[in-house]
Amino acid sequence: MRAEVPAAVAECRDAGIRVLMITGDYPATARAIARRRAAEGEADVLTGDEIGTLDDRALRERLAAVSICARIAPEQKLRIVQALKARGEIVAMTGDGVNDAPALRAAHVGVAMGGRGTDVARESSSLVLVDDNFASIVRAVRLGRRIFDNLRKAMSYILAVHVPIAGMALLPVLFGWPPLLFPMHIALLELIIDPACSLAFENEPAERDVMRRPPRDASAPLFGGATLWLALLQGTGVLLVVLLAYAWAMPRLPEMEARALAFATLVTGNLALILSNRSTHGSLWRTLRTPNVILWWVIGGALALMMAALHVPWAVQVLRFAPLTAAELATALVLGPPACCGSRPSSGRGGVDPTHERWGACPRSGSMALPWARARDSNRRTVMLISAHVTHTASDHRVSLATAGKAKTLCVPPV
Repeated sequence: MRAEVPAAVAECRDAGIRVLMITGDYPATARAIARRRAAEGEADVLTGDEIGTLDDRALRERLAAVSICARIAPEQKLRIVQALKARGEIVAMTGDGVNDAPALRAAHVGVAMGGRGTDVARESSSLVLVDDNFASIVRAVRLGRRIFDNLRKAMSYILAVHVPIAGMALLPVLFGWPPLLFPMHIALLELIIDPACSLAFENEPAERDVMRRPPRDASAPLFGGATLWLALLQGTGVLLVVLLAYAWAMPRLPEMEARALAFATLVTGNLALILSNRSTHGSLWRTLRTPNVILWWVIGGALALMMAALHVPWAVQVLRFAPLTAAELATALVLGPPACCGSRPSSGRGGVDPTHERWGACPRSGSMALPWARARDSNRRTVMLISAHVTHTASDHRVSLATAGKAKTLCVPPV
């Protein structure tokens, strides 16, 4: 076996992933390999002969407590996939042989081996794992969870930041105040918002617990529920602060200077929203220590753009601003961050939905069994099947696995 397999399987356990293996070998052989590499030597084994005596309902119940399927005939793989699907689980099937094709096609997601898989297996599958390496699957799961998290963070930020922009474009007019935002101001703000979404959040590293949280419900929306309301709350907080700053400045400062102060407060609130949405949990100060070079380039560029808009003569004239004093600028810098930091996202274990997936496995003849970890507290279970194939040669036992899953499947290149 490849040396990285035990650690990868342990990471699957931590991630709430069930690993169910099917092999054409004898049960004793499967247990021996599991004991050697996966600490599952006494796992419950379901044999092909036993499957032949079970009806579909009994097979579904039996698969709930099985982590090894031994002496499995090709047609029984299809029954296993169908039984797991009938349990309401999402099934990913891996394989490389011609006789794997029916099960690959029947699974929600079929994954074929790219290195040694047959053309029939590859054509029947949804994905092809190019390096035939189980550890690559775990890295793909980690990357998929990171991408999902970052998409949700970016969407939360986009919604939150447009609340004060829309509010400050409308409310001053309704209150009979001088308008705060003109089209050139909104265009200037978009020069900050777009890089933050497409560059800064895209390059956010994975959360520390990304592989220690239960998988999300595959039917859960990308953005909605508590995440939606929290984004609206953050945006409303920034809106209120900017509105109060503008209301305070109008009777005390000239119109252009008051507009500049409110705009600077809006920009700093915007930057605070970026920092606030970097992590779904944990303190703001810890996120400041999380490396993301592009993020700091975006923030630095935004501050430089704001200073240019406030102090470069031609920009001041075009934007209808007036230069701010050091005290006024400091006021804007102080008012912005607290507006949203009190409503930072926090949702327990990484902001993930409490329902989660169970992952298992389904290989071809000549494969072995690895352990699985049962997900906790799931109302609707989602299964990912992972198969480990043991190629028997005179002196080599290699483990090659692939994985897939509904709504978050990745195929990674050689690592």
